Amino acid sequence: MLGHLQTGRGHNARALSDLCRVSRRTIFRDLDLLRDAGVPLHYDVSEERFRIPGTFYLPPTNFTTEEALAVIVLCHEVGHRAQVAFFDAAKSAAAKLESSLPAALREQLARMTRAIHIRLGPLAAAVDETDLASQRATYQQLVDAIARRRAVRIRYDSFTERKQIATKLSPYRLWFSRRAWYVIGRSSLHRATRTFHLGRILSLVQLDDGYQIPRGFNLERYLRNAWHMIPERGPNRRVSIRFSKLVARNVADVAWHKTQRLAWNADGSLDFQVNVSGLGEVSWWVLGYGDQALVLEPPELAEIVVARAKRMLARYKRGK
Repeated sequence: MLGHLQTGRGHNARALSDLCRVSRRTIFRDLDLLRDAGVPLHYDVSEERFRIPGTFYLPPTNFTTEEALAVIVLCHEVGHRAQVAFFDAAKSAAAKLESSLPAALREQLARMTRAIHIRLGPLAAAVDETDLASQRATYQQLVDAIARRRAVRIRYDSFTERKQIATKLSPYRLWFSRRAWYVIGRSSLHRATRTFHLGRILSLVQLDDGYQIPRGFNLERYLRNAWHMIPERGPNRRVSIRFSKLVARNVADVAWHKTQRLAWNADGSLDFQVNVSGLGEVSWWVLGYGDQALVLEPPELAEIVVARAKRMLARYKRGK
């Protein structure tokens, strides 16, 4: 948006909204952020145009070759829709950075960039364009709500509650994890901080009600030692799983959890130990390794895995 505000006689909010492909509400939020950052933003009352004097520039940044390469690669890769949804603007940012570099360095970095690829995993299971567009609108509304500290009312297709629910949400954080975006905040329905998948939000309306993020709120503290993103009540549980030699190296090569510890056995098998806040999520991971994984402790986790395996077998026997 800075570039548009520094060219010509400036633009009104509607024109900026069209140029930047965001809502007018987002434009006004970003204009406030520019003012707060000390950018000399002028408003022509007679023409209803915003502009920044052409003499104003962002402070120059002297990147090393390694820094420029890292920024460009990350912007190209993360900006691709299959990597992190709604960050496609990062790709145009990389192009602008490249264009400002000397020709020789630009060509060198271009060759290196083509040789480096990052794969974060596919966006939540083949989302169609219509659904992706609705999620983008939801994402932008939540960004705006967090910036303005305004609560939202959402209608949500809850997987755990197996029904649609409505709740007033005070959004604290937007979080991209593995394949999808989530919003974490206080839900009036649950009277607690909860996590909501953006793809399951059916409708969202921003309210005039303000809120404050608790001073002690911290994403790491909220997630505790959850295997992925759903901490369960109660103390952390020590989990130990033995993986056969066939998959042991595959398991050992990945940092699955911040508390994991590995112990190799003489026969090539691997004992994997971790402390987690709840057994539900980790049980699905264990099942994914089939007969190549054996739960050593706790007994409750072994019982969960056995029960699900039995139901799986029964379903195959029924042929449904």
